[in-house]
Amino acid sequence: MKSRFLSIAAMAAWAAAHAAPTAAMEWVTVERASLVESVRLDGRIEAVQESTVSAQTAGTIVELPYDVDDLVGAGELIARLDDTEQRARLEQAQANLEESESGLEDARQRYQRIEPLAERGVASQSDLDQARNALNAARARVARARSAIGEAREQLDYTRVTAPYGGIITARHVEIGESVRPGQALLSGFALDPLRVVASVPQRYVDRIDEKGSDPRVLLDDGRELSLGKITRFPFASAPGHGVTVRITIDNGDLGAYPGQLVRVLLPVERREALWIPAASLLRRSELRAVFVRADSGQPRLRQVRIGARQGDDHDQRLEVLSGLAEGEQVALDPETLFARSRSQ
Repeated sequence: MKSRFLSIAAMAAWAAAHAAPTAAMEWVTVERASLVESVRLDGRIEAVQESTVSAQTAGTIVELPYDVDDLVGAGELIARLDDTEQRARLEQAQANLEESESGLEDARQRYQRIEPLAERGVASQSDLDQARNALNAARARVARARSAIGEAREQLDYTRVTAPYGGIITARHVEIGESVRPGQALLSGFALDPLRVVASVPQRYVDRIDEKGSDPRVLLDDGRELSLGKITRFPFASAPGHGVTVRITIDNGDLGAYPGQLVRVLLPVERREALWIPAASLLRRSELRAVFVRADSGQPRLRQVRIGARQGDDHDQRLEVLSGLAEGEQVALDPETLFARSRSQ
């Protein structure tokens, strides 16, 4: 360890003694700014709407317009059953209704003939009661016939299976020609929008979720950030990690996110003031982390620094300085070139 510090000191002294002129060197000022320190969590995208469509009537599959991985619009036909039996039942129900309505008309006419006769005493009360009961029974038969037609139409409609929402087919459980029964699975799928991110948050960070201004960020592998919606956390910890599950609704938009995709969830856990320098200004040599500081004389001086958090992407990354620099000092933006020049002198 002692030899390490001696080598660092020697490198700094050597670089200072051989420092190149600063005329063409670009400098940046050490600035103080807010630091939002976040913990990185692994998240997974899942569909909010995911379901399996089942048969609601018996029949034989005669049409399956879509296959696995096909996109389907809401309300589009995704399966069709042979409807011969269902149409026959509907026609029978319609015939029964016509017969019942004819019987109702006969019963109504008979009652209308007997009622005035009973009032004049020509017909007995028993005849009137029988006519009234026959009329009520005929009305009940018509009601049952109409109900049967509604049920028959419903069964006929069940032979055409439509998508409950727009999405993608993930599984096809039947093939054309198979006989199915009510409740049997036909196809499975999910909607591509909306989606949600599911992540497990360690218990020590759970309270941060509810803090104002501590909304997490969700990033895809390529760095694109997702637009967040409602955040819901479960009121209990789950095994095996005993973290708290958090669901974050996202707006898929044109980002092309899909269920099953892994994402990075950045949860803010601490805010503080910190000194920042561009990542490009840091010189790395083995275990040495240093910068060229502009002295009062205008000459660069190599100084060791201790680095903390990193923020930004590869193109615009900045580093937190824990020690070695003060606010307002200037550091060289291209230390590698400056170091190479000093070595060549």
